[in-house]
This record gives sequence, C-alpha cells and structure tokens, in this order.
Amino acid sequence: MSKPDATQAPGNPQYARLLELISEVRDIQGIGALLFWDQQVIMPRGGAASRGNHLALVNKLRHERFTSPEIGRLLEGLRSYEESLPYDSDEASTIRVTRREYAKATKLPPELVVRASRAATEGYTVWLAAREARDYGVFRPALEKTVAVTREIAETLGYEDHPMDALLDQHEPGMKVADVETLFAELRTALVPLAKAIAAKGDIVDSAFLQQPFDRAKQLALGLEAVKAIGYDPEIRGRMDISVHPYTIDIALDDVRITTRVNENYVGQSFFACLHEAGHGIYGQGLPGKFGRSILGDGASAGLHESQSRLWENVVGRSRAFWQSFFPRLEAHFPTQLAAATPESIYRAVNRVRPSLIRVEADEVTYNLHIMVRFELEKAVFDGKLEVKDLAEAWNAKFKEYLGIAPSDDLTGILQDIHWSMSFGANFTSYTIGNVASIQLYEEAVKQYPDMTERIARGDFAALFGWMKDNLHVHAAKFTPQETLERVTGKPLTAAPYLGYIKRKFTDIYGL
Repeated sequence: MSKPDATQAPGNPQYARLLELISEVRDIQGIGALLFWDQQVIMPRGGAASRGNHLALVNKLRHERFTSPEIGRLLEGLRSYEESLPYDSDEASTIRVTRREYAKATKLPPELVVRASRAATEGYTVWLAAREARDYGVFRPALEKTVAVTREIAETLGYEDHPMDALLDQHEPGMKVADVETLFAELRTALVPLAKAIAAKGDIVDSAFLQQPFDRAKQLALGLEAVKAIGYDPEIRGRMDISVHPYTIDIALDDVRITTRVNENYVGQSFFACLHEAGHGIYGQGLPGKFGRSILGDGASAGLHESQSRLWENVVGRSRAFWQSFFPRLEAHFPTQLAAATPESIYRAVNRVRPSLIRVEADEVTYNLHIMVRFELEKAVFDGKLEVKDLAEAWNAKFKEYLGIAPSDDLTGILQDIHWSMSFGANFTSYTIGNVASIQLYEEAVKQYPDMTERIARGDFAALFGWMKDNLHVHAAKFTPQETLERVTGKPLTAAPYLGYIKRKFTDIYGL
C-alpha cells in the first residue's frame, strides 16, 4: 500500500499516524465509489440485492474505520500541534477538517449507517422500476423508508433550528435552512418578474431545429470533443459513459468518471449534460495531487462543485462566444439538420426561456424555481405539513404555482431526479448555490483576463481552466465554502453578480 504524500507528513508522529489512518478511510471510500459507478453504468439489474450488501458493508467499514477511538485520541493529542500551525497550512487544515467530520460521524452508530446504505440501494432499484412504470406509487414505499432513515440521521446529528440544518451541513458546511430561504427570497424577487417580462414578449426565440433526429453515436462523439476542449481528461484520468441520470463520481484524483444520457430527438440534452458533468470532472481532476488520499481531497462543498459544472455548462457553454468557436464542430457532425443554422441562432436557441418540467433541461431564468419546488417540498415533509404519500400531488401543484405547467405523468414529474432515491432533505440547494457562485468566480477570473470573451470565441479555454485550478481547486476541502469564496473572491456568497448576469444576458436576447 502506498503511503500518504510525504509533503503532508512532517516530523510529528501523531500527525503521520493520522494521515495513515485517513488514507485507508479514503481508499475504502474509493472502493465504494467504484461499486456505485458499476451499479449505475454496467451492473445487471439482477445484481441489485447483492450490491446492496456490498455497499452496506463497505460503508460500514469506512464508518467504523473513520470513527475509531484511535483517531479520536490522535485528534485530542494534536490540539497543541494544530494551534502552533498557520490556520491555512495543509497540516492544520487536515486536523481541523478531520475533527469536524469526526465529530459528526461519531454521532452516527454503524447500524444506522448500514440501514441508510441499504435504503439507498433499494431506493435506486425501485426508482428505476417506478420510472419504467411511470408511477410514483411504485416508488413511494422505498421513499418512505429513505425519509424515515434520513430523519433519524438528522435527529442523531442534532441541530439548533431545523432538522434539515443537520442534513444541509453535510453538503454545505456552516449553512442553515434560514440562509437558503434568504437566498431563495432574493432570487425569487428578481427572477419571477424577469420570467414574466420574457413571457410577455411571446415565443420569439426559435429552438425547434434542435429537436429533430440526431444520431446517438454522433452526439456522444460531439460530447467527447466538447469535454476535451474545456479541459476534462476522459481517457487517462477519467471516462464518459451512459447512465439513467447523468452524474460524476470521484474514485480517485486520477480516476474521475462522468456519465451522460442521450435523447436522439434533442441534441441539447446530451451535449449540456456532458459539459455539466465535465465541470465536476475538471474540479475533481484539478485538485492538488498531494491530497489524493487525504480528507482534503474533495471540493469545498457540493455547492462549489456545482459552481464548476454550472460555469462550464451555462456561463461558457451557453455563451455567444462559445458558439462562435464551437459551431463548426456541431455543424460538422450534423450538416443536414443544421443547414440553416448559424452561431447566433444556436446561441439564441440554447438560451430560449420557456417553463419546462425537467430540471436538467431548464433555462437559466427558471432553473432555480425547480430547486425551490424541491426544497419547499422537503421542508414541508420535515415540518410535518406534508406526507410522503401526497408528495406527487404536491409536486404537481407547486409546478403549476411556480411555472404555470404541470406534469402529465410521474416520469416527467416527481420521478425525474435520482436524488430522492438515495437520500432526502437538502439534496438540491447546492445547485442554486452553484449557480450563484459560478458568476461570482467567473467575474473574478475576468479581472485577471479582461479578454476572456475573446479567448472563448477563439476556442481558447485554457485561461479560465487555469484560473479556476490555481485559485479555487488549489484549496481543495481545506476551508468551508464561505471561507473558500472569501479567499478567492474577497466576498462570501452573494447573489448580486448572478442576478446582474441573468438580467444583462436575457435583456439582450429578448430585447427587454
């Protein structure tokens, strides 16, 4: 077994031992990630029950290894050593983050970890069956188990104000439900009037030409070209496969895998899923190699991970400059379908604003409304105001209220996302945090590269890729998400840059 990176193991023997133990925990985590990837991509469906046993055991072993009394003793013995170090040093950060995560993990008994793992595996399998049947009723019993075990986890972890605070802290350390509600209120105040103003302009943006037959293999080839162009390595340090729901999984820093899905009658679904997941992949592949088997070898939070996926998918991939450089590649794959298209018509088409049922295909103006629906439903369940059996009906009502449309069946409604098949509560807020943070980070990068738009228009993504790696990825998980944003941009999370970007972009497209 390889040892932890030598640059992280100075003379303190207690610290060296802590690194050794954490590296083993990370290895077990990587094994679990590989099993999960196999389940999502190539495992025969008949293997679901056995895979549930495998993942439950791996998660139990990881939890028991991480919560061992020896790690607790080491953390206690390292307090004076930590206090002697600079706060932002790798050593102090390793001890600090380990102590934070250890405090949470030791509250959870192994038996609860196993039940949560089994519920997730069962939930995913049943979710697939429910999708085929287009029937929430098939999924509901499994979701009830997931909600019950998630509620138990929240109560076991503890909270001050709301049970979802405990769950949110797992994704966004330091953030609370009240913070999310404040952010959503600010976004809602600005985005709802903008959406109404755009709707009043009528259907003036044509995107119909993107919805015709597009060969599956050519779509995948195009997606590979795109992810390589922006900096993701799908050959040496990653790969791209097909799954029901696109996702990214980090098995190791040099093994970061992404998936997509293909709609043969809409070229945008696969293409933007590729860019989105490649953004995650770039973050994972961009973390410093010295953190490969360290507790710091992750992104700062789920929200900052989403900032990278939304950056490459939307800020870059749906920009006018991007299509000035990338249109010839698209046209080369589909010359017949795009015979009358231009870079400008593609730009306008991929930014068409129209209320939609599917979150991953939503435009930038209405996307966050999809997140608000999910967050409010989760909170209502935890508040005891909504039963799981009534979730599908409540989902449809919320969509009618927020977007003016309602699903015709459960597949385009409550069954569309994978997230609730594995856990419930604070699952989706990171997407909105990522939207907001993506612009905050991008505008900081533009300060160093004022010609960023011109670079992208030439197909040169190296400056943006390099800036994110040198300024965001370099910190890995050393700091909380708010600390990370302040170090990179000088400010905590703020919606103003994002709302300014949205207003400028769509005022121009729709002539408001």
